[in-house]
Amino acid sequence: MTDQIVFENVSKFYGDVLGVNRVNLSIPPGITSLVGPNGSGKTTLMNLVTGLIRPSRGKVTILGLTPDQPEKLFPLVGYCAQFDSFPKGLTGYEFVSLYLRLSGRDAAECDELAWKAIDCVGLREAATRKAAGYSKGMRQRIRLAQSIAHNPRVLILDEPLNGLDPLVRAETIALFRSFAKEGCHVILSSHVLHEVDIISDQVILMNGGYIVAEGNIKGVRSEIREQPMQVVIRCDHPNTLASRFFEEDHIVEVRMHHDKKGLLIKTSDPDRFFSLMNHVALNGHKLESVAPVDDDVNSVYEYLIGGEDEIK
Repeated sequence: MTDQIVFENVSKFYGDVLGVNRVNLSIPPGITSLVGPNGSGKTTLMNLVTGLIRPSRGKVTILGLTPDQPEKLFPLVGYCAQFDSFPKGLTGYEFVSLYLRLSGRDAAECDELAWKAIDCVGLREAATRKAAGYSKGMRQRIRLAQSIAHNPRVLILDEPLNGLDPLVRAETIALFRSFAKEGCHVILSSHVLHEVDIISDQVILMNGGYIVAEGNIKGVRSEIREQPMQVVIRCDHPNTLASRFFEEDHIVEVRMHHDKKGLLIKTSDPDRFFSLMNHVALNGHKLESVAPVDDDVNSVYEYLIGGEDEIK
């Protein structure tokens, strides 16, 4: 059985409305983040992986299986959607354990797996309370517990960090990392871009139903040769240093940082720039730090789509 999730020239249309178009992807195990504005196709891509919808064209395979094999696919995939709806009167524990009964497990095994998943998300004390009365963060966590309870190899998580307080958020990210370390696929969407940078093994940038770019953020950024790289320099005499940069033809822009304690540089040739910085440091300029400011999801996404859309 292959360990990849593969999209082969996949398109999905909702009548005349485009969901995704001509998607070709091969997603390896690890944490993959989907980034894009509302309507970019992230949820459509997730629903295609779970088999909730079928492609209008092309083929999707999940670990060697196709969505028209639901009995085989169900045990492998866990899905935590962005929105929730709890059956009236169910406790958090029942919400998880009754879901497990759908797989044909006996009551004892369902009980064991349900409590294990509930403990993973830190909801044991609240598990016997009605799920409909949970806070937003607790509802998010019990849905996550349901999605992981059957030990899936593929986790599809739509905005899984929404509504979580900082401590629970950190614990949840650690949980995702543990799944990835075990060889699972964790595919998530998030608008919290600095967390996407931190936790993702790769990102898929989407806009208007198309894949704009994919891969490691720094790798994607290095391929955007036509766009200048932005660098922040912290130094003791920014005005003097700025005049030095104006002499270089690869320096596109030099601006004083808003806090007046450094410079924002744009260069069309990063290699020449960093070589120049070595000479600057050796010639007596005291440099506190030199750091790219656009090796992150937000900056790369703005480069690729022109910065017109708000990322959600």
